[in-house]
Amino acid sequence: MFSREVRCLDLDDWHAADPVRVTTTAAQVADSLPLAIGVATRQPPDRLRPLMEALTLTLAGPDVDADARERVSVADPKKAYDELALTVERHPQAALALGQLLRQTPSLGTLPGLAAEAAAYSMLLGGSEFAAWLAGRGATRSPEPDRPLVRVERDGGRLSVQLDRPERRNAFSFRMREELFEALEIAALDATIDEVELTGAGPVFSSGGDLAEFGTAKDLVAAYLVRLERAPWRLVDRMRERVTVRVHGAAVGAGIEMAAFAGRVVASPDTFFLLPEMAMGLVPGAGGTVSVPRRVGRWRAAWMMLSGARVDAGTALRWGLVDEIGDHDG
Repeated sequence: MFSREVRCLDLDDWHAADPVRVTTTAAQVADSLPLAIGVATRQPPDRLRPLMEALTLTLAGPDVDADARERVSVADPKKAYDELALTVERHPQAALALGQLLRQTPSLGTLPGLAAEAAAYSMLLGGSEFAAWLAGRGATRSPEPDRPLVRVERDGGRLSVQLDRPERRNAFSFRMREELFEALEIAALDATIDEVELTGAGPVFSSGGDLAEFGTAKDLVAAYLVRLERAPWRLVDRMRERVTVRVHGAAVGAGIEMAAFAGRVVASPDTFFLLPEMAMGLVPGAGGTVSVPRRVGRWRAAWMMLSGARVDAGTALRWGLVDEIGDHDG
């Protein structure tokens, strides 16, 4: 499949390539707008590492050692490429924005990285791809319960914070995000709190952003600034050595984006992870282009964000997206 937004490099054909050609092509790939995806059915030689590091990601077949962070193991690399190319064809604006974003955020500090992400996210909120998703959504907004959406308990130096909106699978509404920010701010301002634990009530940790509120922002510049100033994930990052996040059931979108900032993430065996924003014509907007690449590398992050594929707990542990698999106590 041919697309001007994505290019395929068959790495099997590069095994005998001259080192100068490898280096030159790697520099060209790193400085180009289209996504560049490698396909490998045989183990690439070490001399191809500069090229593989420059690519958006590499799809590796079963006979390829997939321990390297720039590779994602799939049953059929060429089929997987065609599927990714189709996604890019359907959402070229979001895909190209994501590709460029992931080349920046891993080398930036947290705030500059979040600022770059928020700018891209806000821009795409005004784009045609998100408008098309919004037009076909058909969801209605349900009233929120007249009770706190985030529960906070303190026991000495330990602060327990729980997302408590199980009827909406702990989807992040504007109100929940604000309550979570205020809860985490307690620990950020109090040095006597030496341990923060974040959990979710009900069957899942979080299903991500509340889709019923998507597209309701009237001023995208104001929304950009609020997304930076009142971001709970900034506080998680600031206190990362004190924060443990326990995820279960599902950690989708903002759920895993925020959790990945924590110093320790514990997943129950049934947990799956999913970054679905591309299907909406968006990029992650809860810090995911900063936090997830820090844990799994920008290549596997690109795979998760472009494909929208589910990642199970075992894979998440091997990749470093989580630090431990443990039983869920809730």
